[in-house]
Amino acid sequence: MVRRKKKTSNTNSTLKLIVAALVLLVVVWTMLSPKKAAVEVTVDQSINLTPEQIQSIRDIGEWELLSVSDEEMIDTVSKGWIKDSKLARIYYGTLRFGIDLKSAKEGWMQTKGDTVVVTLPKVKLLDRDFIDEARTKSFYESGRWTNQDRQTLYSRAHQQMLAHCYTEKNLQEAEENAVRQMKKILAGMGFDKVEVLFER
Repeated sequence: MVRRKKKTSNTNSTLKLIVAALVLLVVVWTMLSPKKAAVEVTVDQSINLTPEQIQSIRDIGEWELLSVSDEEMIDTVSKGWIKDSKLARIYYGTLRFGIDLKSAKEGWMQTKGDTVVVTLPKVKLLDRDFIDEARTKSFYESGRWTNQDRQTLYSRAHQQMLAHCYTEKNLQEAEENAVRQMKKILAGMGFDKVEVLFER
């Protein structure tokens, strides 16, 4: 009597051992084989400003951003024994608001990543002698007046023009003009992302 059943059982055991050995070999090979290096591609988005570019903008110097024309009539009365003296004059002036780029602080223009950050000086009145004396004319004059009297009227006109024109609204408009124009200048140099700040 032939026992084939036992031979089949021995063959099955041998196959199981071979499969187990192969699985073990694959696991060991995977653990010991060198891992492939990951390849990472990055794009440098940073930009650079040259000292020459910064200086070319700084050389603008006094930069007028807004001009406001004004007209003021100032009068005065001098009491007299017999008759009062009266003087009324009309003054014309143009107040120019802007910034002086030559007074910009160290590091006023720099890059942060892909953005140019500009910190401008505060907007100010560029010229305090804004009354056009050549256009000043008398509206009404009676009696006798001295040069000192006329100087007093001039000073009053100066103060009144400041009160009417040196306003937060005009300063803000000048700042907005500075932002627009600075972005336009830098766009012409190839810089699309620009942030404009002001010294406080």
